[in-house]
Amino acid sequence: MEERAFGRSGQHASVVGLGTWQLGADWGDVDDKEALTVLEAAAEAGVTFFDTADVYGDGRSEQTIATFLRSRQDLHVLVATKMGRRVAQIPENYVLDNFRAWNDRSRRNLGVDRLDLVQLHCPPTPVYSSDEVFDALDTLVEEERIAAYGVSVETCAEALTAIARPNVASVQIILNPFRMKPLLEVLPAAEKAGVAVIARVPLASGLLSGKYTKDTVFAENDHRTYNRHGESFDQGETFSGVDYETGVEAAVEFAGLAPEGFTPAQLALRWIIQLPGVTTVIPGARTPEQARANAAAAALPALSDETLTAIRDLYDRRIKDQVEGRW
Repeated sequence: MEERAFGRSGQHASVVGLGTWQLGADWGDVDDKEALTVLEAAAEAGVTFFDTADVYGDGRSEQTIATFLRSRQDLHVLVATKMGRRVAQIPENYVLDNFRAWNDRSRRNLGVDRLDLVQLHCPPTPVYSSDEVFDALDTLVEEERIAAYGVSVETCAEALTAIARPNVASVQIILNPFRMKPLLEVLPAAEKAGVAVIARVPLASGLLSGKYTKDTVFAENDHRTYNRHGESFDQGETFSGVDYETGVEAAVEFAGLAPEGFTPAQLALRWIIQLPGVTTVIPGARTPEQARANAAAAALPALSDETLTAIRDLYDRRIKDQVEGRW
């Protein structure tokens, strides 16, 4: 699979990575054996970038990745984790002592001396403007606790603030055919600065797979049940912030735009992959079949101008007014 460079850090990632939130929690139940088979299928399909966080299953996702990589020492996989969501979300908690403690825990979970990439996990907005926070992150690099650092953001404004920081290696942001605002400023700014863009929630929490109806019932412990209105964390993380009924209707239309040989999910992934400035896209997968199908999007032909125009028209008509003013 094609790999793209993180311009500032010299690291590389496959254009399709693997998001592992679902292997830890908040997407229904996935047992350890199933999780390992998903990681294996992704790696065998050419995926060299795993994204996780210290709070996914309270460390379970990190530990599962470590178990898998110990069994496959022939693989070179860049593992990106996140920190910051283990405490109250106030800027005062984003300090060096906490960073060291969180890093120590992730290093134990992942079984490494130095973490490949650590991202601030959607912190409070003032954190992005704090010199002390980024000085602390630089200290972690100097101490060889981490090789590089980045940020995961909720809004385009946060992304632009982070990109202006000289040592930020990556920005992770929600980007999919139902969340196009990053195309306006974030992608051009990141590309110019050499900052990697990690596109998350690429299928709008599964909406863009075309598999859901208005009557679909998700598990009680699935965030698509309990966070539709932002009850537990930012609403934009669930269905990209789109009202579920509107999203289901728009997803039916989106599926109809898939060229021959594409699934709707692959259409969404291919759309992201060919955007200038995108480094990697990180769909989740609950089964090996999903992991392989997601990875296969990297080898599909580029979308035609006609298809791209139709996708943009769908967004403008059905989705834009719901999301662009908020994120």
